[in-house]
Amino acid sequence: MTEPGRRERKKAANRQALADAALRLFLERGYDAVGVREIADAADVSVATLFKHFPDGKEALIFDQDADREEALVAAVCERPTGQSIPQALRTLLHDERSRQVRTDPHFPEFLHLIEATPVLRERARRIWLRHENALAAAIVADTGLPENDPAAQALAHFALEAVSLVHGRDDPEWALDQIFTLLDTGWTATTQESARHDST
Repeated sequence: MTEPGRRERKKAANRQALADAALRLFLERGYDAVGVREIADAADVSVATLFKHFPDGKEALIFDQDADREEALVAAVCERPTGQSIPQALRTLLHDERSRQVRTDPHFPEFLHLIEATPVLRERARRIWLRHENALAAAIVADTGLPENDPAAQALAHFALEAVSLVHGRDDPEWALDQIFTLLDTGWTATTQESARHDST
């Protein structure tokens, strides 16, 4: 009964080792100068193992937490405590994410610069961002009962995700994040009330 657990832990360890090795090499030498074989060697696994974990290749190694983040965004909406608004739930999630990155990842600013400076990574980040926005908007619609493709739900998803970029580099990013989500929360409450009145007429 314990064998599957060991296998899953081994898979997770290999996946993390590959992502860590890739980021280290990319930061040292640049994304385009590093090949998948070098990454596999640095993580002490085969190239076949690398592609088993990351079938999309080098790009996917940079965005190894993509699926987990999307799940967390949706869960923040769908599993939030009673009485907590959706903007408040998203603010808590994004605050915790940012605090964890700053606290545990000293290379986070370099990671952001790497993406911005590498066209293929910048484009993939944009596609991921759009997918997260759509998944978050769909979760908001499902939770609130708003119409599908509701513009308010899409706008909230868009600006909640954009908040991370807006606070980057500010002297007091926590205060800035609070300000943004206070605005989103106040506007969201008014907007959903107006939507309810519109639907009832």
